[in-house]
Order: sequence, then C-alpha cells, then structure tokens
Amino acid sequence: MYELHPYFTNDGSVGLFSPADDDIYHSTYGALTEALEKFVLPAEPEKYFSANRNIKILDICFGIGYNSKTFFDFFLKNILYKNNTIVPIHTDNISTDINNKNVPKYNIYIRAVDTDKTLSFLAPFMVTGNTKKLKNKKLNFSDERIEKFLCADENNPKKKRENKNITRQSLRTNCSNYISGFFIKNNNPKLSSETNIIFLQEIIKNAQEVLTDPTINHLLSEKTYKEFFDRTIVDLFNFERNKRYKYTPLRRLDTFLHNIYYNHLSNSYKKALKVLKLCDFNLDLKIEDARSAVQNDNNLYNFIFLDAFTPAKCPCLWTLDFFRLLYHHLDDNGLILTYSNSAAVRHAFLQAGFNVGKIYNTSAGKFMGTVATKNSTLIKNNLTEYDLGLTKTKAGIVYRDKYLNATNEAIINAHRISVENSDLESSSSYIKRARRKNNV
Repeated sequence: MYELHPYFTNDGSVGLFSPADDDIYHSTYGALTEALEKFVLPAEPEKYFSANRNIKILDICFGIGYNSKTFFDFFLKNILYKNNTIVPIHTDNISTDINNKNVPKYNIYIRAVDTDKTLSFLAPFMVTGNTKKLKNKKLNFSDERIEKFLCADENNPKKKRENKNITRQSLRTNCSNYISGFFIKNNNPKLSSETNIIFLQEIIKNAQEVLTDPTINHLLSEKTYKEFFDRTIVDLFNFERNKRYKYTPLRRLDTFLHNIYYNHLSNSYKKALKVLKLCDFNLDLKIEDARSAVQNDNNLYNFIFLDAFTPAKCPCLWTLDFFRLLYHHLDDNGLILTYSNSAAVRHAFLQAGFNVGKIYNTSAGKFMGTVATKNSTLIKNNLTEYDLGLTKTKAGIVYRDKYLNATNEAIINAHRISVENSDLESSSSYIKRARRKNNV
C-alpha cells in the first residue's frame, strides 16, 4: 500500500516526509509559506502581469502542487480580483466553455511534471492554513539528517544554530515546531477554495483515471489522513466521481452528494466559474521523468520552478546537462527559481550560460535560494565574490548526465570520483581563508 507521511507545518499547511529518501518534501516552518517566499514572490507576478496577459510555467517536481497553486492563488487575489468584480455565476458544470470576446482574458498554462502520480493527484485536497489543528508527527530522522537540520550554514557544517531550544530530541519528536522563531509567520497564508476547485477539475480533465484510482480513493477515505484533507474538496471529488454513474442504486448517493456541494461549495464553485470566464487556465500534468518531459517539450517558459530533492538525493535534475536543456526552454526574459544555495548548482547554471543571482527572503532576513536567467538586468541580488569563489572549489564541481538518462546512483558515483581526483581547493579551506581575509 502507498506510504503517505503527512504532518502539519507551522503555517498550518501540510508537509510530507519521504521514508525512501529520508527527506522532507516541505520545510517545517511552513510548506505554503515556503512556496510563496521562495518561488512566487521572487517571480514578481504583479510586475509581470502588469505588462502581460499570457504566461507559461514549468513546475519541475510538482509534488502536491504548492508552488503552482500558490502562484495561481496569488494571481487570483492580487491581480484578477483587484481588476475585476467576481460575482458568483450559476451553472451545474464547471467545465462549461464560457466565452466572452469583449473581456480580455488572462492565459495561464502550467506544465506540472512529477514521477509520483499519487502525490500529484492529491494536490487539490491538502489542507492549508489550518493552524487550529496543528499536530506533531513523530518522525525517525537519521543522525545525519538531524546534524544537517542543526547546522545553520550548509557551507560550514561546524556552525550550529544559536537557538539552544533546538535539540536532537526535539527534532525527532517535534518536527512541526523545531524551526519556529527563525521565521516570521506570513499571517497564516491560506489558499482560496477556488484555487483547489480549479486544480481538481484540471487534474480530472488531464487524467480521468484519478476518479477510479484505488490508491486515491483509499487515502481519501482513510481515517488516519482525514485531518490532512480538505473535506469540502473531498466531497466535490466524490460528487464528480459518482455523477458519472447512471444506475438506480447510486442515484440516491448522487443526490446526497449534490446537496453537499450546494450547501458547502456553491459560492466558491460559482466563483471558480467566474474565474474561468476571465482566465483561460490549463494545468498540463505529466507523470514522467522531468528530463524526458522537457526533451519532448516545445514550449518556451516565462518561469521554471525547480523544486527537486537536493543534489545529494536527486542529482539527475541538478546537472549541467539538464540546465543546458532548460536554457533552451526559458524565455529570454524568463526566470528559473529554486530553493538551492548549492555552489555546485550555481556553478552548473553559470556554465550552462545563465546569469545567476540570489533570492532574498525578507521573512527570514537572509538569502535563501537561487535565480537563473538569460537577462542579467533581471538579477536583483548578484552573487558575491565569496559566492563565486565557492563555485571554484571542490564544492562547486558540477554533476553531469551527458545523455540525460543516467541513474541517480551513477551520477553520484561519477561526481564523487571527480571530487576525489580534483586538485581544487576544498570548500572548508576556502571558507577559512575568506574569513581570515575579512577579519584583516
């Protein structure tokens, strides 16, 4: 049976832990907040939409959809709703094609790529902003993982976090709250119901099999996960799933679900229809290796969200060769956004021909992420001399995947051999030398 390990993060949104990778999909300080601060806000949607009405986004490692959903939700609240009066309209079919040539539409296309079909199908169902029901999930982190969490600076493993309340035991037993105090809450951000409704309908349109998928139906009905799923969206899913049947034994159930929909979802449902009248939205869900998906793609994207596991876990999506492929799929004024601060990742972007900068997180008060673009004028925070120097050490040796089909194990082994045989300065030596220089 499919393993799902959800937990509430500090902003009330649901995060996931992967036992197979011994890693978390989402930061415990807030899955939704992380998507907003590391991917959406740095993309500056308000600035973009003030000059454009068409946008294409490539979301690599879609997962449960926080980056794409948060971007679309930001668009609804800060652009569409501000410029239009959203009055709920009545219809019994959200898929109804509504055309009004007199109203200029926004066109949003999101290609979402992931290898985990079940997680992608669950994207619309996850609870967000539910701070009243925060519950800690006990996770058995390895000592190595704990050491990484305790480390304040990924480039300096010996530098520990100053907050003495963060201990090994607290990490093992309280993953939801260990990092609280380092970040300012973003007023408990929450996705609108319209966003989840529209994403659910798009997923159903993309993959009809979600309606009969036994794993999805099991997870949605399992009591263990009940608190992590938005019940109104689950009710709507059940309504969509059962309305296909025309046999008499199901008519009573269909009527019951129909009443649930009108009692609990009608306003958001009808607002979602109004949104679709003003915005042509298409979520193109691809369940496959991102390398293959991009190679078979002819689109140029305005934004690429790169949210894969770290290079140590999933190097195939952080290689120089993959970045060269992304270069040819990024608009001249487009941005690649990622949470990674890795010297190897930044060096790979630079070698692939990108201009590279850093993402400043205002809530955390520090740089937390990397941006790559063809247009140097779009870089707000350039890499410092120190950052560039770090890319020239062993820490900056890039991962390679010449034919874009190597396994993660093969890429890791080849990278390890490159590091071992390199005459470059070690990152620790470089850091010490740079600190001595700054102290002079």
